[in-house]
Amino acid sequence: MDVNLAAVAIYTPLSLEDADRITRSHSLGGALEVTGILAGSVNSNYFVTSESRQVFVRIYEEQDVEGVRFEWALLTHLREAGLPVPERVSGAEAGAVRVDGKPTAVFELVGGHEVCQKMVNPSRAHAVGAVMARTHVAVGSFGLSGEGRFGRADVRRRLEGIAKLGRPELSEAVATLEASLDHVDAKWPETLPSGVIHGDLFRDNVRWVDDADPSKIACVLDWESAEPEAFVYDLAVSILAWCYGDRLERDCLDAMVAGYESVRPMGDAERAALPLALQAAAARFTVTRITDFHLRESGDQVKKDWRRFYERLLAVQRL
Repeated sequence: MDVNLAAVAIYTPLSLEDADRITRSHSLGGALEVTGILAGSVNSNYFVTSESRQVFVRIYEEQDVEGVRFEWALLTHLREAGLPVPERVSGAEAGAVRVDGKPTAVFELVGGHEVCQKMVNPSRAHAVGAVMARTHVAVGSFGLSGEGRFGRADVRRRLEGIAKLGRPELSEAVATLEASLDHVDAKWPETLPSGVIHGDLFRDNVRWVDDADPSKIACVLDWESAEPEAFVYDLAVSILAWCYGDRLERDCLDAMVAGYESVRPMGDAERAALPLALQAAAARFTVTRITDFHLRESGDQVKKDWRRFYERLLAVQRL
């Protein structure tokens, strides 16, 4: 069967021959069909149908062996702690099976469904906050820390690269982002409770069991960007991702914080740092959406408009 790449921007194509190497190395039999997934901004993702079953295959575009091993170890740790995270298909060691020199991974398909912004309500926000807090508690016994790629220093380097381009449509935003990062760096408390965070818990990374009970999460996806950071920053990312439609929805924000604190109460320093964390998160995703989408020729890949998070940055600055 042919490889189906219709309407998909793929950084690294996955041929049927390469898919066959991957499925056989994971005892799944031969590969029958490859379908590119129209999602994501970092990796190349595919559904692969084998003689055994359909699985999810990732080609890591930015991570090498150590980063891949870290994600796999984290997922194992979280699953053992009872968290709803993807299950990796056992087989080849990290980096052993590569496509175009890049490491790969195979995961079982997950159930549930994604929700749109209109389906976000306080009950779902509460559930997201609670599952995030469960992960923060669980990583307390995780022995690895990993290396982050999206810390404030990394974001600032990206922003410096944007500024050097002198793009007129970005000049105002660049100045605002620089000032915001300066403010956050000057005020950021260095002793906040920290650990490995998800860092990207958006709506498309959470699957729900059903709509009848909007509090049941089937799976939390996409841990490849997990990194050490303050827990309150992780919460801020999700507040901006889930609790902001055309404006910041205070009822959902309050519900998410309440859900979080139902599992892991925050200290006074964390609560005080939340406005700073919201600025840091809004700046981070504004910058990365400029570099990963606005400045990148990506064919038919789904575009994520940087101005949506720039609006969030301006909104939280007004709080």
